[in-house]
Amino acid sequence: MAKKQTKKQTAEIAVEQEVVEVLEQPVVKKPARVEKTNKVLSDGWELKDRIYRLKGNKRPLSRSIRSANIHWFDENKGYERELKYTSNQRTPFVDEMKGDQRLEHIVFRNGLLIVEKEKVILQKLLSLYHPDVNTLYYEEKPVAKAANEIEWLHMELEALNAAKDIDIDLAEAVMRVEVGSKVSDMSSKELRRDLMLYARKNPQLFLELVNDGNVQLRNFGIKATELSIIKLSSDQRTFTWGTNGRKLMTVPFDEHPYSALASWFKTDEGMEVYTNIEKRLS
Repeated sequence: MAKKQTKKQTAEIAVEQEVVEVLEQPVVKKPARVEKTNKVLSDGWELKDRIYRLKGNKRPLSRSIRSANIHWFDENKGYERELKYTSNQRTPFVDEMKGDQRLEHIVFRNGLLIVEKEKVILQKLLSLYHPDVNTLYYEEKPVAKAANEIEWLHMELEALNAAKDIDIDLAEAVMRVEVGSKVSDMSSKELRRDLMLYARKNPQLFLELVNDGNVQLRNFGIKATELSIIKLSSDQRTFTWGTNGRKLMTVPFDEHPYSALASWFKTDEGMEVYTNIEKRLS
């Protein structure tokens, strides 16, 4: 005679059955993500919706551009061809059209024109042939825009890292380009703060200045002039000693005086003067 199962035994069997069921469930694999690609026509034209915007961030309620009396020079044929945007033709070129031509308007609304992928003729007219492209309006290209933004962010990060680790003399030289003689009255903390802000605002120019071998020499010459160790004539053509007025150098025509002085400091005569000034500054 079979023994009756206790409540505990019944519960243990139920748990075992649930575990078996869980283990026996098939593993469902998630489908791999497939990147959506646009169809490309035989002539290489990519079928996709395109966005066109008026330049200068202009957003009038409506702005029409020419849809007729447009001419484009065809390099393959060697002559200008007339273009026209119509609703019943399969080409924008007038010399390829057949029968009646129903002219259509091209209108931007609030500075924007969205052209669906099915309107290939209008897209080609706007992107390839219209004389106002990139002057009155432009085609928005998200991929290129994203790439430019990424490049800018990398440059900004590089500039901020450089600004964080830069020595105080180079920081002063860079900021003198931006704020002029006011840099002499700034505390080290103010200088560091403004340097970081400048690096974030103009990362490309900041990095160019940091890597410019003459920027410190120009700053050196300006400091020497501010302290009257050397003097620059009123016509900004001649540098002299501040004590005796002896001529040091003549600034070449059409050259910035402190850029010329920085280059002169690299010559044999200039290096002697630089060493002399450096002793007076220290």
